[in-house]
Amino acid sequence: MIGPFAGKHFWKDFDWPLLTSALLLSVLSLTEIYSSTMAQPSENFFLRQLAWVVVGIVFLFVVAAIDYRLISEHIPWLYVLAVGSLLYTLALGHRVAGSKSWVVLGRIQFQPSEVIKMVVVVTLARYFSELRASQYMTLMQITKACVISLVPMGLVALQPDLGTALTYLPAIALGLFVRGIRPTALISLLVAFVLVLPVTWFVLKPYQKERIMTFLDPERDPLGKGYQVAQSKIAIGSGGLVGKGLFRGSQNQLGFLPTRHTDFIFSVVGEELGFVGVIASLGLLAFIIFRSIYNARTARDNLGLFIAMGVVGTFFFHLIVNVGMVIGFMPTTGIPLPFLSYGGSSVLNAFIALGLVMSVGRCRYVN
Repeated sequence: MIGPFAGKHFWKDFDWPLLTSALLLSVLSLTEIYSSTMAQPSENFFLRQLAWVVVGIVFLFVVAAIDYRLISEHIPWLYVLAVGSLLYTLALGHRVAGSKSWVVLGRIQFQPSEVIKMVVVVTLARYFSELRASQYMTLMQITKACVISLVPMGLVALQPDLGTALTYLPAIALGLFVRGIRPTALISLLVAFVLVLPVTWFVLKPYQKERIMTFLDPERDPLGKGYQVAQSKIAIGSGGLVGKGLFRGSQNQLGFLPTRHTDFIFSVVGEELGFVGVIASLGLLAFIIFRSIYNARTARDNLGLFIAMGVVGTFFFHLIVNVGMVIGFMPTTGIPLPFLSYGGSSVLNAFIALGLVMSVGRCRYVN
């Protein structure tokens, strides 16, 4: 095992390109957050995000310096602690925008369900890696894996925060695919999902149903529920090739685009930096994902493989859903864009996830 920041080997094997990509995205994020909130200087959104980025970088170095196998050894206790924190949040959490998903500690407010994603990723990775070698998983093994993911996912859904709850699915889905399940089991899971999907309509909140209806028919309420997506599409479309310039986006600066610094930050990038800015930001995110896949392929063991792929699934799901949401291809779900959207919990989760991938990559050179 290697201790934190152990001499020249840590710095030599550290994944600097991966860190550089995350830092470039963070700089872009801070710039556009400042641009989209400069009319609200008293809220200090820029300084808050900057503080969380610094904290996230510290956590990245700490996690990257720890052997991921050591983290795995202690993951059962972390998982129990995670479930306990979700139960606490459900009972005594602070309610924001209708969801009791926040915990307040003095002047700090954070969302446990975001950070807990990586606890679930490592827990699933340990479970999958410890299964005895065989071509396919048994039904009991699949059920146990699903329970590991569905317990925290269910607690998050009860807050209610359906968007965040859905982000727990990629790790289990990709883990099952990589570990291997019988075609009949895969078909059964797909059929069960299709059969259960209509039933979920009856448990959705009215505002969640309205989001889905607006997605299916954007013109049904263009000045109400459909307003945000309509303004987002106008913002992105008006950016052209190189954008209107920093701090010059009309939809952004004039306040036509709601929640522009959080879930719809990608719209601000498109309006102010245009196609070039969109390609640059997507390219950096794509590099992080493909670099993580490379670390998964070259991992020294199955534990490292499943950890890295769990992170890949989480990042990819966030990317597809958020970008699809801001261009009107998916319903509005409140899922942030990694490293770009405003939010301390989201930023911290993204840097911890990257630290795990770096630990997997670094430890392949260690005995």
